[in-house]
Amino acid sequence: MSSQISTAKPSNKLLYIDNIKLLLTILVVLHHTCVTYGAPGGWYYIEKTTHLGALIPLTMFVSINQSYFMGFFFMLAAYFTGTSYARKGAARFIADRLFRLGIPLLFYSFVFSPFLCYLVYYFGKEQHITYWQYLQGYDNWIDFGVMWFVVALLLFSLGYVFIKSLFNINISRPLPTPTAYTILLLATVVGIISFIVRIIFPVGWVLKPLGFQLGHFPQYIVFFIIGLLAAKNNWFDQLSEKTSKQLALSIRWCLLFFPMFYLIRVKLDMPIAWYSGGFHWQSLLYAVWEQLIGISILTVLLIYGKKRWNTTSVLLSKLSRSSFAVYIFHPLVIIGLSLAVRNWTIDPSIKCLIIAPIAVLGSFALGSLILLIPGVKKVI
Repeated sequence: MSSQISTAKPSNKLLYIDNIKLLLTILVVLHHTCVTYGAPGGWYYIEKTTHLGALIPLTMFVSINQSYFMGFFFMLAAYFTGTSYARKGAARFIADRLFRLGIPLLFYSFVFSPFLCYLVYYFGKEQHITYWQYLQGYDNWIDFGVMWFVVALLLFSLGYVFIKSLFNINISRPLPTPTAYTILLLATVVGIISFIVRIIFPVGWVLKPLGFQLGHFPQYIVFFIIGLLAAKNNWFDQLSEKTSKQLALSIRWCLLFFPMFYLIRVKLDMPIAWYSGGFHWQSLLYAVWEQLIGISILTVLLIYGKKRWNTTSVLLSKLSRSSFAVYIFHPLVIIGLSLAVRNWTIDPSIKCLIIAPIAVLGSFALGSLILLIPGVKKVI
C-alpha cells in the first residue's frame, strides 16, 4: 500500500519501506494474474492450464507469495500506527482511518465489484444483457474482493485503539532486536498456531462477506503486533547482515523442500486438501514450512532494502504514490486483459506470460490516472 494507508509519511531514512511496498504491490498484480491462469485460488475470471510443467511453478509462485506478502503489508501498516495514534489522539485517528479506508471499501463493494462481475458475466459467460438489467438481479452488494485487506486493517486499527485506551499499555524498557534464531522460533510457533486454526478453517475457507481466509490470520495478527513493536524498539534499523545471511540459508532449504510436498503426495497418493487443513501431519508440515520461508523472506527483504533500496527518484516516487490506487483497481486491468484474449487458442500458461507484464504496467498507468481525478488524493 502507499504511505497513505499507514497515515504517516516516512522520513528519508525510510524510503526503502515505500520501495518495498511498491514491490509488494507488483507481486499482488502478478499473484492474481497467475491465479487467473492456473495457480490455486479464487478470482473473478479463470482459465486454468492443465500442463503440470506450468502448474508447478505457478503454484510455487503464489504459495511463496502467500507466505509473506500480505503479512508484510500488515506489518508495514502497523509500523506507522503507533506514531500516528500518538500524534492525532484516539478520536482523530479513528476518524482518519474511517475516512481513508472506509470510503474505498464502500466504493469497491457498491460500485466497483458489481461492474467487475458484470464484465465477466457479459463477456466471460456471454450473457448479453444491459448493465441495468444485471444490477436488477444482483444480490452480492457486500463484496470487498481484494479489499478484504483494508477491512482487516481497519479492524486491527480499531482493536489497537480499544486496547490502548482500555489498558494504556506502555512498555518503557526496550525489547532486544530479534536474532535469526528468535525469528525462526517465532515462525515455527506461528506455523503451529496456523495448523491448529486450519483444523477448523482450512486454507480456502472464506468468512463471508468479509472475505477473510482465517487460516492465514494468525500470521496477519502476529505481523501487525510485530510492526507495532518494531517501530517502538527501532528493530528495522538494528536488524543485522548476519541475521540476513542466516535467514537466507533458511530460505534456500525451504525452497529445496517445496518439491518434496509433491513427491510425498504422489508417492503416498494423498489428497492435496490434507496440506490445506484438517488434523493431518501434512497440514502441520506445510503450515510450519509456510511461516519459516515467509518470515525469512520478509526479514531478508527488510535488511536488503534498508541497505540497497533506501533511495528514490521521480519515477519511483510517482509509482509508490499510486500503489494503493493500483491495489484497488488492478482487478479491472487483469479482468479486462484476460477477457480480451479469452478466445486465443493457446494454452492459458502462455497467456499468463504475455498478460502478466502488461497487467503490471496497465495497473500502474490506471492507478496514476485515477489519482488525477480531483479529490481522489485526499482519500487514497
